[in-house]
Amino acid sequence: MPSYEEILRGAVNIAADAAATLTRMRSGPRDVNRKELRDVVTDADLASERLVLDGIRKLTPGAAILSEEAGASGGGEERWIVDPLDGTVNYAGNLPWFSVTLAYQHRGRTVAGVVHAPLVGLVATYLEGAGAVVNGKPAAVSATSSVADAVISVVLTSHFTPPEVSRAASAIRVLGEHARGVRIIVSGGLEMCWVASAQLDAFVSLKADVVSHAAAMPLVRAAGGRITRLDGSDAADEDEVRIASNGLLHEELLFLLRDL
Repeated sequence: MPSYEEILRGAVNIAADAAATLTRMRSGPRDVNRKELRDVVTDADLASERLVLDGIRKLTPGAAILSEEAGASGGGEERWIVDPLDGTVNYAGNLPWFSVTLAYQHRGRTVAGVVHAPLVGLVATYLEGAGAVVNGKPAAVSATSSVADAVISVVLTSHFTPPEVSRAASAIRVLGEHARGVRIIVSGGLEMCWVASAQLDAFVSLKADVVSHAAAMPLVRAAGGRITRLDGSDAADEDEVRIASNGLLHEELLFLLRDL
């Protein structure tokens, strides 16, 4: 088994290859199919996934894999969590907010991860014991201490049911009344990396999935931020609700969102 440092180097290269494939495929016609409610999957998702899965199987034969489209395979203490195209709707709409995310876990704990967002020029990595790096610099969250001065992103996406849309809209309304700015971007791995690198002050996801955030959650924490449930307890990969922030405004943010 390669070391975690070697696994991270391999993951960075795999993510770069997948990101280059996605970038190249944007110039051609897209094959877009419905998946859940108004959510979609494209041929680019599947092409990126094939490349990623082939790469990580060569890098770590025998490791289990959980991937956005292919689902789960294998078992044991070592596992990859992969989203080969986080932000598919943005990608299909020719918007630049998408990424490739890969997380490598040991006994359920992410020990190495990478998020590569090619069209916004972001490469973020995490290595247990070495910390988080965004574009070659140590990651550090913002110093914003009040929601009134904060820019916060909120997830509102196409696979939400009507009650989930209403809940997200309530969060947007509350934050719109208190925050400096509210944004809807819907590429969770990328948004968490922006929290980790002080480009966003917080990120609110009320219906998260496992694959989009696994690589980015330790990035936020290593950069000095927090990720919790609405009750303030630390969020895990399996939790649907994830509130990420720079930590300084976290309690105020939770207070504002308390009735959701």
